[in-house]
Amino acid sequence: MDAADSGVMATARPADPTAVEDEARNPFLVALGERVRTLRSRRGMTRKAVAVAADVSERHLANLEYGTGNASILVLLQVAQALHCSLAELLGDVSTSSPEWLLIRELLEGRGEGDLRRVRVAIGSLLGGGAVPGGDPGRSARIALIGLRGAGKSTLGQRLADDLGFAFIELSREIEKFAGCSIHEIHSLYGTPAYRRYERRALEEAIQIYPEVVIATPGGLVSDAANFNLLLSHCTTVWLQADPADHMGRVAAQGDMRPMAASREAMEDLKRILAGRSAFYSKADMSFNTSAYSLDDAFQALRVQVREQLGFVTKHA
Repeated sequence: MDAADSGVMATARPADPTAVEDEARNPFLVALGERVRTLRSRRGMTRKAVAVAADVSERHLANLEYGTGNASILVLLQVAQALHCSLAELLGDVSTSSPEWLLIRELLEGRGEGDLRRVRVAIGSLLGGGAVPGGDPGRSARIALIGLRGAGKSTLGQRLADDLGFAFIELSREIEKFAGCSIHEIHSLYGTPAYRRYERRALEEAIQIYPEVVIATPGGLVSDAANFNLLLSHCTTVWLQADPADHMGRVAAQGDMRPMAASREAMEDLKRILAGRSAFYSKADMSFNTSAYSLDDAFQALRVQVREQLGFVTKHA
């Protein structure tokens, strides 16, 4: 979880507008509201932040999210811009921009995750820009840890790098060096699009400079498809998981008490962020749940898993 995630966890939400009977809500508006909530959670944005960026009231946005408000097309356009997505994506059909999109969509319709992954890899290989396992010969020696803040990416990442004799970098710190200010200031002063540009620059430089490295990535990196594809292409990825309560407790132990200010709302928001991002985190080459171990045991178990997966046992023993 990065700075934006903490803000979502810390913000109490207004009263739930779902007092309206479910049968009175239009199914399309309910589905639209769910997409708005999902996109907002994926991007780690609070309802208030989206409302401000879209120039609508927080109450109006809450009604939209719960399917009780019939927003105008202009309001939907403002919300889409605030969420940095197309109006087509907000409405639920991104593949409408050309005949080729429609033909491709028809071929993919009804396919399972396994088939879709194979198509993605094949497209990446064809176009030279997708996530192609094995396409970059240096991929196995770059290990990227993904997951929410509090999963142990920094602590375990540093220990793993020391054990393997690799460099260790925290991508958030590299982003701040490029921007010349903190992550929070980047979001506040320049917005999410600028943050994503700095994130890509930092990731590209890390890939170019370090042939052997462990990278602790920001929790929200998976929300940007281009940056996540770049990471999958050039790094072996490990999803560090943790139970929601452990995420909250570890963030507080780091001195950030904001999530505890409204613990019930914060926990609900954290669970929504996890639900929104888990499908992306699960694209990692490996996953490891840190909640099942003490710190020392977690490192030893992760060390064994990484070495066995990547064949480092004899090379770097």
